[in-house]
Amino acid sequence: MARLIVGAVLMGLILVAGTAVRVWQVARIDNYTPADAIVVLGAAQYSGTPSSVFEARLYQAGRLYEAGVAPMVITVGGKQEGDLYTEAASGKRYLENAGVPSDHILAVETGSDTLRSIEAVADAMGARGMSSAVLVSDPWHSLRTRTMARDAGLRAWTAPTRTGPAVYTRESQFHGIARETGALLWYQLTHFSADFSYTAGQ
Repeated sequence: MARLIVGAVLMGLILVAGTAVRVWQVARIDNYTPADAIVVLGAAQYSGTPSSVFEARLYQAGRLYEAGVAPMVITVGGKQEGDLYTEAASGKRYLENAGVPSDHILAVETGSDTLRSIEAVADAMGARGMSSAVLVSDPWHSLRTRTMARDAGLRAWTAPTRTGPAVYTRESQFHGIARETGALLWYQLTHFSADFSYTAGQ
């Protein structure tokens, strides 16, 4: 019995460590392969103004659009109770102000977590005959986002932001890897989402 318990603990530790390494590996990938759309995962916004986390993602999406990676940018995310704007609408307004044409931005104004957002994007893209996406989020979020997008039937790869609170300090990087390791393992086990709030300043 003792050997079984020790073996189970060791297997669990190996699984967690291996997942953490994979989260770190995918976080380092910048894939600028042309796609049908650039998908920006939402984050907090305040009365239409993106948080610093969200702004970093939107800035990266704007760079990808200017580089010709995709002809369409999709912002996604709903709103919390009492909010005047959805995350998607806030993101669209930011990109318009940055020079991206309004008719090249699609705001998918649903989704309260990563899984629901990805599912909403997959539905919206499918309805428009689009099937490939380059995903923009924080580096540590990349593997889980890509996994969910592929499970939803999209051909997806990642080009995460390299600025913002998620990458500023060693503490935020460690926190991001730990958070995403747990969330990805939970998703793979249950196929439910597990989003955790940021502790790095937003």
